[in-house]
Amino acid sequence: MLAVFLKTLPFFGLIGLGWLAARTRFFPQEAAAWLTKFVFFFALSAMLFRFAAGLDLAALFDARFALAYLAGSFAVWAVGMAVARARGLPVSEAAMEAQCCMIGNTGFLGVPMLVVLLGERAIGPVLMVLTIDMLVFSTLITLIIHAGRSGGMRLSSLAPIGRGVVANPMILSMVAGLLWSQMRLPLPAPLDEFLAMLGAAATPGALFAIGASLAARRIGRLAASGWLSLAKLVLHPLAVGVAAWGIGVDSFATGVMIAAAALPVAGNVYILAQHFGVAQQRVSAAILISTVFSIVTIPLVMLLIGQA
Repeated sequence: MLAVFLKTLPFFGLIGLGWLAARTRFFPQEAAAWLTKFVFFFALSAMLFRFAAGLDLAALFDARFALAYLAGSFAVWAVGMAVARARGLPVSEAAMEAQCCMIGNTGFLGVPMLVVLLGERAIGPVLMVLTIDMLVFSTLITLIIHAGRSGGMRLSSLAPIGRGVVANPMILSMVAGLLWSQMRLPLPAPLDEFLAMLGAAATPGALFAIGASLAARRIGRLAASGWLSLAKLVLHPLAVGVAAWGIGVDSFATGVMIAAAALPVAGNVYILAQHFGVAQQRVSAAILISTVFSIVTIPLVMLLIGQA
């Protein structure tokens, strides 16, 4: 257990450093926002393109893997929705809580950390999780909130969702990388080195930015936020693990799926909550609580999947 914890400790050390820098106001929130933008649009995109350019499309898409992740994630989403509705929350707030229960920080934390800890074989499964989260569940929450506010589903709601998907740099970089791979084009040495240098900034930059963003968050609605954190850190990895076992997913890919599902609540859930004005405080607190507790839960999960 100690060895696994020590492997993950540097990643959380970078998060803690970002939190300390922002908390002491040495690194202001405006700087954190710009650092996040640099990582999102440049460093992480370079990393994802380089990863995808070295993949065969078959290595990214596995029907059993996708089905298992969707089944487990939808089950947790449904539980989150049901619990919220039982507490009398409107559909839009219930959907946002359900989103918290199963959208992990795969882009900024999962891609850099899991590939380092589990090796390059983890690239395909991690990118699959990231793609499903962005294309399926981010679209789902947006449709539900639009439908709730407009009194039903409208075709006009689909246009901004489509634009958001097409303009997402993580999706664009993965698609571009896969196209490059399918065309069997070699990466010229200068381009490969450029992407490697830029992509190398993704891990420290993303982790530092996560920590800096946490400094601005406050804990409120503790019972609700605690439940959302528990669902994300415990129920989600358990559900996808059971689904993967039942469907017969490869053991290594199952381990990667479980590790990705064990990640804390993603920051982009708060961006959606803030954009729509729905449950911002609960979502913000769930991100903070789940990230803090993941310092312990992620090493435990890594230990369990290592023994599976």
